[in-house]
Amino acid sequence: MVGMSILNVLAEEAHELAPLVLPIWGFPLIAAAFFVVTGLITWSFRDVAHRFPDKADTADGGEHSHTGH
Repeated sequence: MVGMSILNVLAEEAHELAPLVLPIWGFPLIAAAFFVVTGLITWSFRDVAHRFPDKADTADGGEHSHTGH
């Protein structure tokens, strides 16, 4: 019994958490900044289809203005 209690004490002493690279609030801050940046990039492409009226008309099944195939 004494041997088991010594093993338990040694096992608990060896279990030490590693220090974090950032403070605990740094990880959600990085994630929020990532989502804001990717949201701004996505928002910057909001009217790309309207800039090219020829391609926008053909996307909904309209006729091509090219005489070819």
